[in-house]
Amino acid sequence: MRPLREAIAVDRVLVLGAVIWGLQGQACAWAGPFVDNAISAGSPLIRRWATSVKSVTRGPLDIASPTGGLASYGVAGNALGPADCTNGTGGVVSLGDGGSITLGFDFSIANGVGPDFAVFENGFGVGDNVFAELAFVEVSSDGTNFFRFPSVDLTPTDAQVGAFDSIDPTDLHDLAGKDPAMTGTAFDLQELAGISPLLNVNRVMYVRLTDVVGRIDSAGGYGPTTDSLGNVINDPYPTPFSTCGFDLDAVGVLQLGIVPEPGGFVCAGVLMGVRGLRRRRPVVVAL
Repeated sequence: MRPLREAIAVDRVLVLGAVIWGLQGQACAWAGPFVDNAISAGSPLIRRWATSVKSVTRGPLDIASPTGGLASYGVAGNALGPADCTNGTGGVVSLGDGGSITLGFDFSIANGVGPDFAVFENGFGVGDNVFAELAFVEVSSDGTNFFRFPSVDLTPTDAQVGAFDSIDPTDLHDLAGKDPAMTGTAFDLQELAGISPLLNVNRVMYVRLTDVVGRIDSAGGYGPTTDSLGNVINDPYPTPFSTCGFDLDAVGVLQLGIVPEPGGFVCAGVLMGVRGLRRRRPVVVAL
Protein backbone atom coordinates (compact mmCIF):
# COMPACT_ATOMS: atom_id res chain seq x y z
CA MET A 1 0.00 0.00 0.00
CA ARG A 2 1.30 3.47 -0.85
CA PRO A 3 2.01 5.86 2.05
CA LEU A 4 -0.92 8.22 2.57
CA ARG A 5 1.08 11.32 1.65
CA GLU A 6 2.26 9.73 -1.61
CA ALA A 7 -1.23 8.50 -2.47
CA ILE A 8 -2.75 11.97 -1.93
CA ALA A 9 -0.03 13.58 -4.06
CA VAL A 10 -0.57 11.17 -6.94
CA ASP A 11 -4.35 11.52 -6.80
CA ARG A 12 -4.08 15.34 -6.82
CA VAL A 13 -2.00 15.09 -9.98
CA LEU A 14 -4.64 12.82 -11.55
CA VAL A 15 -7.49 15.16 -10.62
CA LEU A 16 -5.67 18.25 -11.92
CA GLY A 17 -4.72 16.43 -15.11
CA ALA A 18 -8.32 15.31 -15.55
CA VAL A 19 -9.60 18.90 -15.36
CA ILE A 20 -7.04 20.08 -17.93
CA TRP A 21 -7.79 17.04 -20.13
CA GLY A 22 -11.51 17.79 -20.06
CA LEU A 23 -11.05 21.42 -21.08
CA GLN A 24 -8.67 20.52 -23.88
CA GLY A 25 -10.86 17.65 -25.07
CA GLN A 26 -13.68 20.05 -25.92
CA ALA A 27 -11.44 21.77 -28.46
CA CYS A 28 -9.90 18.49 -29.68
CA ALA A 29 -13.20 17.29 -31.03
CA TRP A 30 -13.25 20.04 -33.67
CA ALA A 31 -9.86 21.28 -34.83
CA GLY A 32 -6.12 21.14 -34.27
CA PRO A 33 -3.49 21.65 -33.23
CA PHE A 34 -4.19 18.93 -30.69
CA VAL A 35 -2.51 18.86 -27.31
CA ASP A 36 -0.45 15.74 -26.62
CA ASN A 37 -1.58 14.06 -23.39
CA ALA A 38 0.81 11.10 -23.62
CA ILE A 39 1.19 8.83 -20.58
CA SER A 40 4.66 7.63 -19.59
CA ALA A 41 5.04 3.85 -19.29
CA GLY A 42 6.42 4.39 -15.80
CA SER A 43 3.59 6.64 -14.63
CA PRO A 44 2.11 5.72 -11.23
CA LEU A 45 -1.30 6.50 -12.76
CA ILE A 46 -1.20 3.23 -14.72
CA ARG A 47 -2.91 0.62 -12.53
CA ARG A 48 -3.00 -2.50 -14.73
CA TRP A 49 -2.07 -3.85 -18.18
CA ALA A 50 -3.79 -6.04 -20.80
CA THR A 51 -3.86 -9.70 -19.74
CA SER A 52 -4.96 -11.73 -22.79
CA VAL A 53 -5.02 -11.80 -26.60
CA LYS A 54 -8.47 -12.64 -27.94
CA SER A 55 -7.60 -12.52 -31.64
CA VAL A 56 -4.95 -11.27 -34.05
CA THR A 57 -5.05 -10.91 -37.84
CA ARG A 58 -1.83 -9.95 -39.60
CA GLY A 59 -2.06 -7.71 -42.63
CA PRO A 60 0.12 -7.77 -45.77
CA LEU A 61 3.52 -6.09 -46.05
CA ASP A 62 1.98 -3.89 -48.73
CA ILE A 63 -1.76 -3.53 -49.18
CA ALA A 64 -1.18 -3.00 -52.91
CA SER A 65 0.48 -6.45 -53.16
CA PRO A 66 -1.65 -8.71 -50.92
CA THR A 67 0.12 -11.86 -52.15
CA GLY A 68 3.54 -10.55 -51.16
CA GLY A 69 3.49 -11.93 -47.63
CA LEU A 70 2.26 -10.81 -44.22
CA ALA A 71 3.85 -8.84 -41.38
CA SER A 72 5.65 -11.32 -39.14
CA TYR A 73 7.62 -9.51 -36.47
CA GLY A 74 6.93 -10.48 -32.86
CA VAL A 75 4.28 -12.66 -31.28
CA ALA A 76 0.86 -11.57 -30.08
CA GLY A 77 1.87 -12.13 -26.44
CA ASN A 78 4.34 -9.26 -26.74
CA ALA A 79 1.35 -6.94 -26.35
CA LEU A 80 0.59 -8.18 -22.82
CA GLY A 81 1.93 -6.79 -19.58
CA PRO A 82 3.86 -3.54 -19.13
CA ALA A 83 5.30 -1.56 -22.03
CA ASP A 84 8.92 -2.60 -22.57
CA CYS A 85 9.94 -1.45 -26.05
CA THR A 86 13.14 0.47 -25.39
CA ASN A 87 15.19 -0.51 -28.45
CA GLY A 88 12.87 0.34 -31.34
CA THR A 89 11.44 -3.11 -32.11
CA GLY A 90 11.77 -5.49 -29.16
CA GLY A 91 8.66 -6.44 -27.27
CA VAL A 92 6.08 -5.58 -29.94
CA VAL A 93 3.78 -7.38 -32.37
CA SER A 94 3.59 -5.92 -35.90
CA LEU A 95 0.12 -5.95 -37.46
CA GLY A 96 0.88 -5.25 -41.14
CA ASP A 97 -1.25 -3.08 -43.45
CA GLY A 98 -4.79 -3.13 -42.07
CA GLY A 99 -4.07 -5.89 -39.55
CA SER A 100 -5.76 -5.98 -36.15
CA ILE A 101 -5.45 -7.34 -32.63
CA THR A 102 -8.01 -7.58 -29.83
CA LEU A 103 -6.84 -7.60 -26.22
CA GLY A 104 -8.79 -8.70 -23.15
CA PHE A 105 -8.55 -7.79 -19.47
CA ASP A 106 -9.22 -9.73 -16.28
CA PHE A 107 -10.86 -6.57 -14.93
CA SER A 108 -12.91 -3.84 -16.53
CA ILE A 109 -11.82 -0.42 -17.71
CA ALA A 110 -14.08 2.33 -16.42
CA ASN A 111 -14.91 5.86 -17.50
CA GLY A 112 -13.30 8.11 -14.91
CA VAL A 113 -12.46 11.79 -15.19
CA GLY A 114 -9.81 12.24 -17.84
CA PRO A 115 -7.92 9.50 -19.71
CA ASP A 116 -8.91 5.91 -18.97
CA PHE A 117 -6.30 3.87 -20.84
CA ALA A 118 -3.23 4.38 -23.02
CA VAL A 119 -1.88 2.52 -26.07
CA PHE A 120 1.89 2.10 -26.51
CA GLU A 121 3.64 1.73 -29.88
CA ASN A 122 7.34 1.87 -30.83
CA GLY A 123 7.49 5.18 -32.71
CA PHE A 124 10.42 7.55 -32.26
CA GLY A 125 10.78 11.30 -32.13
CA VAL A 126 12.24 13.29 -35.02
CA GLY A 127 12.59 16.81 -33.65
CA ASP A 128 9.07 17.98 -32.86
CA ASN A 129 7.65 15.29 -35.12
CA VAL A 130 7.41 11.53 -34.71
CA PHE A 131 7.83 8.52 -36.97
CA ALA A 132 4.36 7.14 -36.35
CA GLU A 133 2.48 4.14 -37.68
CA LEU A 134 -1.09 4.73 -36.64
CA ALA A 135 -4.03 2.59 -35.57
CA PHE A 136 -7.74 3.00 -34.99
CA VAL A 137 -8.91 2.15 -31.45
CA GLU A 138 -12.16 0.40 -30.60
CA VAL A 139 -13.61 -0.85 -27.32
CA SER A 140 -16.23 -3.39 -26.34
CA SER A 141 -18.09 -4.53 -23.26
CA ASP A 142 -19.21 -7.90 -24.66
CA GLY A 143 -16.47 -8.87 -27.12
CA THR A 144 -18.90 -8.74 -30.03
CA ASN A 145 -19.97 -5.14 -30.48
CA PHE A 146 -17.04 -2.74 -30.88
CA PHE A 147 -17.15 1.04 -30.98
CA ARG A 148 -14.43 3.21 -32.52
CA PHE A 149 -13.00 6.41 -31.09
CA PRO A 150 -13.65 9.40 -33.42
CA SER A 151 -10.23 9.78 -35.04
CA VAL A 152 -9.06 13.01 -36.68
CA ASP A 153 -6.04 13.42 -38.99
CA LEU A 154 -5.16 16.90 -40.26
CA THR A 155 -1.87 15.81 -41.86
CA PRO A 156 -1.52 17.48 -45.30
CA THR A 157 -2.28 15.15 -48.20
CA ASP A 158 -0.57 17.02 -51.03
CA ALA A 159 2.21 14.39 -50.89
CA GLN A 160 2.48 10.84 -49.57
CA VAL A 161 4.30 10.48 -46.24
CA GLY A 162 7.22 8.23 -47.21
CA ALA A 163 8.36 4.99 -45.61
CA PHE A 164 10.84 6.74 -43.32
CA ASP A 165 9.18 10.15 -42.99
CA SER A 166 7.81 11.67 -39.80
CA ILE A 167 4.52 13.44 -39.10
CA ASP A 168 3.31 16.16 -36.75
CA PRO A 169 1.49 14.57 -33.76
CA THR A 170 -0.43 17.80 -33.12
CA ASP A 171 -2.33 17.06 -36.34
CA LEU A 172 -3.71 13.82 -34.83
CA HIS A 173 -6.48 12.99 -32.37
CA ASP A 174 -7.72 9.57 -31.18
CA LEU A 175 -5.19 7.67 -33.29
CA ALA A 176 -2.87 5.31 -31.42
CA GLY A 177 0.82 5.43 -32.29
CA LYS A 178 1.25 9.20 -32.44
CA ASP A 179 3.60 9.13 -29.45
CA PRO A 180 7.17 7.75 -29.22
CA ALA A 181 8.04 4.42 -27.62
CA MET A 182 7.44 4.15 -23.87
CA THR A 183 4.84 6.93 -23.99
CA GLY A 184 1.24 5.91 -24.55
CA THR A 185 -1.47 7.64 -26.53
CA ALA A 186 -4.27 8.28 -24.05
CA PHE A 187 -7.99 7.64 -24.63
CA ASP A 188 -11.01 8.93 -22.72
CA LEU A 189 -14.12 6.71 -22.70
CA GLN A 190 -16.28 9.76 -22.10
CA GLU A 191 -16.01 10.38 -25.85
CA LEU A 192 -18.05 7.21 -26.41
CA ALA A 193 -20.54 7.66 -23.55
CA GLY A 194 -24.10 7.19 -24.82
CA ILE A 195 -23.03 6.07 -28.30
CA SER A 196 -24.96 2.79 -27.92
CA PRO A 197 -26.80 0.78 -25.25
CA LEU A 198 -24.46 -2.07 -26.26
CA LEU A 199 -21.47 -0.25 -24.78
CA ASN A 200 -21.09 0.23 -21.04
CA VAL A 201 -18.27 2.74 -20.69
CA ASN A 202 -17.86 1.68 -17.06
CA ARG A 203 -17.35 -1.94 -18.05
CA VAL A 204 -15.03 -2.09 -21.05
CA MET A 205 -13.48 -5.56 -21.30
CA TYR A 206 -11.81 -5.47 -24.74
CA VAL A 207 -9.65 -3.08 -26.74
CA ARG A 208 -9.09 -3.59 -30.47
CA LEU A 209 -6.31 -1.95 -32.50
CA THR A 210 -6.55 -1.85 -36.29
CA ASP A 211 -3.63 -0.62 -38.38
CA VAL A 212 -4.27 2.46 -40.47
CA VAL A 213 -3.05 2.12 -44.04
CA GLY A 214 -1.73 5.61 -44.68
CA ARG A 215 -1.68 5.40 -48.47
CA ILE A 216 -3.33 8.51 -49.91
CA ASP A 217 -4.02 7.40 -53.50
CA SER A 218 -6.29 4.76 -54.99
CA ALA A 219 -3.82 3.08 -57.32
CA GLY A 220 -4.16 -0.69 -57.59
CA GLY A 221 -7.81 -0.68 -56.61
CA TYR A 222 -7.16 0.29 -53.00
CA GLY A 223 -9.02 3.33 -51.65
CA PRO A 224 -7.46 5.63 -49.03
CA THR A 225 -8.34 5.21 -45.35
CA THR A 226 -10.29 8.08 -43.82
CA ASP A 227 -10.82 9.43 -40.31
CA SER A 228 -14.16 10.09 -38.60
CA LEU A 229 -14.54 13.38 -40.52
CA GLY A 230 -13.79 11.87 -43.92
CA ASN A 231 -10.22 13.22 -44.08
CA VAL A 232 -7.71 10.96 -45.84
CA ILE A 233 -5.16 9.60 -43.32
CA ASN A 234 -1.55 10.04 -44.38
CA ASP A 235 1.14 8.07 -42.52
CA PRO A 236 4.35 6.25 -43.60
CA TYR A 237 3.81 4.17 -46.77
CA PRO A 238 4.94 1.80 -48.13
CA THR A 239 6.66 -0.12 -45.34
CA PRO A 240 7.21 -3.58 -46.91
CA PHE A 241 9.14 -5.08 -44.00
CA SER A 242 8.47 -7.78 -41.40
CA THR A 243 7.74 -4.93 -38.98
CA CYS A 244 5.13 -3.44 -41.33
CA GLY A 245 2.15 -1.59 -39.89
CA PHE A 246 1.24 -0.67 -36.34
CA ASP A 247 3.63 -2.20 -33.79
CA LEU A 248 1.74 -2.76 -30.54
CA ASP A 249 3.76 -2.79 -27.34
CA ALA A 250 1.11 -2.61 -24.59
CA VAL A 251 -2.17 -1.19 -23.32
CA GLY A 252 -2.07 0.38 -19.87
CA VAL A 253 -5.20 1.08 -17.79
CA LEU A 254 -5.60 4.17 -15.63
CA GLN A 255 -9.23 3.82 -14.52
CA LEU A 256 -10.31 0.46 -13.09
CA GLY A 257 -13.82 -0.89 -12.88
CA ILE A 258 -14.45 -4.36 -11.44
CA VAL A 259 -11.25 -6.07 -10.31
CA PRO A 260 -11.22 -9.78 -9.32
CA GLU A 261 -9.83 -10.33 -5.84
CA PRO A 262 -8.36 -13.51 -4.30
CA GLY A 263 -10.85 -15.78 -2.55
CA GLY A 264 -13.85 -15.26 -4.83
CA PHE A 265 -14.49 -11.59 -4.26
CA VAL A 266 -14.58 -8.63 -6.62
CA CYS A 267 -13.58 -5.13 -5.75
CA ALA A 268 -15.05 -2.04 -7.38
CA GLY A 269 -11.99 -0.04 -8.43
CA VAL A 270 -11.62 3.52 -7.23
CA LEU A 271 -12.41 6.20 -9.79
CA MET A 272 -10.94 9.56 -8.88
CA GLY A 273 -12.48 12.76 -10.17
CA VAL A 274 -13.38 16.34 -9.38
CA ARG A 275 -16.77 15.20 -8.22
CA GLY A 276 -15.23 13.60 -5.14
CA LEU A 277 -11.73 14.41 -3.89
CA ARG A 278 -11.89 12.00 -0.96
CA ARG A 279 -11.02 8.39 -1.69
CA ARG A 280 -13.99 6.10 -1.33
CA ARG A 281 -13.62 2.74 0.29
CA PRO A 282 -13.76 -0.14 -2.23
CA VAL A 283 -17.05 -1.99 -2.28
CA VAL A 284 -16.46 -5.74 -1.86
CA VAL A 285 -19.12 -8.10 -3.14
CA ALA A 286 -19.16 -11.90 -2.61
CA LEU A 287 -19.48 -13.90 -5.81
